[in-house]
Amino acid sequence: MEISRKLRSNGTVLAAVALLTAAVASGLTGCSGDESDSRSGRPPSADEGRPAALKRYYEQKPSWRECGVPGFQCATLRAPLDYDHPDPAEDLRLAVARKKATGPGERIGSLLVNPGGPGGSAIGYLEGYAGIGYPAPVRARYDMVAMDPRGVARSEPVRCLTDKEMDAYTQTDQTPDDASEVAGLTAAYKKFAAGCEKRSGEVLGHVSTVEAARDMDLLRAALGDKRLNYVGASYGTFLGATYAELYPDRVGRLVLDGAMDPTLSAERTNRDQTGGFETAFTAFAEDCVDRDDCPLGTRSPDDAAKRLGALFARLDRDPVPTGDDRRELGEALATTGVIAAMYDEGSWQQLRAALRSAMAGDGGPLLRLADLYYEREDGKYANLMYANPAVNCLDLPPAFRTPEDVKAALPAFRKTSPTFGEGLAWASLNCAYWPVPATGKPHRIEARGAAPILVVGTTRDPATPYVWAQSLATQLSSATLLTYDGDGHTAYGRGSDCVDNAVNAYLLDGTPPADAKRCT
Repeated sequence: MEISRKLRSNGTVLAAVALLTAAVASGLTGCSGDESDSRSGRPPSADEGRPAALKRYYEQKPSWRECGVPGFQCATLRAPLDYDHPDPAEDLRLAVARKKATGPGERIGSLLVNPGGPGGSAIGYLEGYAGIGYPAPVRARYDMVAMDPRGVARSEPVRCLTDKEMDAYTQTDQTPDDASEVAGLTAAYKKFAAGCEKRSGEVLGHVSTVEAARDMDLLRAALGDKRLNYVGASYGTFLGATYAELYPDRVGRLVLDGAMDPTLSAERTNRDQTGGFETAFTAFAEDCVDRDDCPLGTRSPDDAAKRLGALFARLDRDPVPTGDDRRELGEALATTGVIAAMYDEGSWQQLRAALRSAMAGDGGPLLRLADLYYEREDGKYANLMYANPAVNCLDLPPAFRTPEDVKAALPAFRKTSPTFGEGLAWASLNCAYWPVPATGKPHRIEARGAAPILVVGTTRDPATPYVWAQSLATQLSSATLLTYDGDGHTAYGRGSDCVDNAVNAYLLDGTPPADAKRCT
């Protein structure tokens, strides 16, 4: 159900099969003034003294222990709940993991990774992919490190609904046809928000991207690194860019893959992303109609889109069984399943089979794609879908505040995406009922004085449209743009030797590729 504002790299879901925020550019909301140089407005350099109130946090030494996956170590980092009013009695405990550099070659330092979301587990990403799947030369010379951001997974996770309640929530009709269905949708959003407030307490007001970026600086200091080296995917690019703006002189080698544009409002971001999914579906449809097993016909991509729309309409009227007595496949879950497969073209075959089954009256395969998206396993949900709106609704003012606002915007969303526009417009109403007011707003991120930063964009990325990468690379004063001409969400580690070689060279040597370099 929460689709339009969830950005994450395929590594957390589809390859196992994550939106955005902001703060004021000239003085980021949530940034404590006591850490800034009064003359420049910037935080002090890594070698300067710390404010007394934060000294204890910056002087932490992690106590590493073997844990979980062999070869990985875990530790806990303390961070203030509220950076403006740090109180040891309210400290958050943030989970950290690492896999030490394997050699050969001289160790460069630590490389922090984040897969996006917001709400994707960075530790899960490290243990399941980055720590074993990143190119060997990178793992040889970096300690691979991850920290679940505040409110996420193992770091004081936000909670909102019971698993049974979440099952009902994901089935809520998201394309209301009358006043009764509009009331049902708004009631679902209100119940979700109230559950988050009840089950998450004060942490709900302190999970912004600015605060998560400040936590990253605590981790940098705890690791003994003067500068932060980082690979962020999808929403992780906004987290990394926010760090660069807060601490430009502490930027090491930053890779921002599947980049976001921090200048956009929530409405514009959601509409752009809706268009990204339409672009990805068109690519899927073009591939599908050339195959003998295409369940959407073999005439044209436009005809395939009409057939998918007809399937959605039929499921809206008459859901089909899935093999789960508590859940039928209606339009909402079917849409989620289709969108899940848009993140990675490697899932297109699975989607063709799932659509064929749904058309024959078996919704199970398409439901399984939706479950992968929602991180639902054995009837239980990870906290991704709770942390995601918690961060988003703090980071930007709501896209819409009333159902009437959505209705006014429907023509623009439908024009942007005939396939997904209506549902994703209504999905953009969720933050209207959030119990904590937003602390951020759209702004440019320039990070003047930062070392060279590498921005990576994919031309047919469904979740973070390529124009966002172009925009962010233009904003960041020291950025270089690397373009991957292809499909799928994010580019590094997804099969392009050209992309991987360029990113590896930057991480290992500090030299970004030539600006405007394109890979296929």
